[in-house]
Amino acid sequence: MSSTENFLNAADEQEIVQAIALAEKNTSGEIRVHIEKHSDTPPIARAREVFDELKMYKTDARNGVLFYVGVDDHTFAIIGDKGIDDVVESDFWECTKDIVIDHFKNKQFKEGLVKGIERAGERLKEFFPYETDDSNELSNEISRS
Repeated sequence: MSSTENFLNAADEQEIVQAIALAEKNTSGEIRVHIEKHSDTPPIARAREVFDELKMYKTDARNGVLFYVGVDDHTFAIIGDKGIDDVVESDFWECTKDIVIDHFKNKQFKEGLVKGIERAGERLKEFFPYETDDSNELSNEISRS
């Protein structure tokens, strides 16, 4: 098994996917988690590359959020699309990142991601509330490379 497969077990992954689905029930925003073994690119820059590779910019309101984890590098980044960046407070991403990292430091990887997803979902709900005609524009499954 690779380090990305050992990072979370199947039950952990399912809980993360459920947290994404639950967060997205209250918002038109879209949340994804991406896990990879290693990248030579700094985490924020790599998260932006993955964001583009996953075509997360293709949401109507430009309200996609990506949680990026570099397992072997012990790196983490969270980024949002332009629609979110235009409305959230300037320290929102840093505060959300701190919540996730605090859990990661204690090897509580699933818990950290779930708490970060919940926080992002609450903020998305405030600025991008769910509408009856909303559709799930992006997969909730964890992606890997």
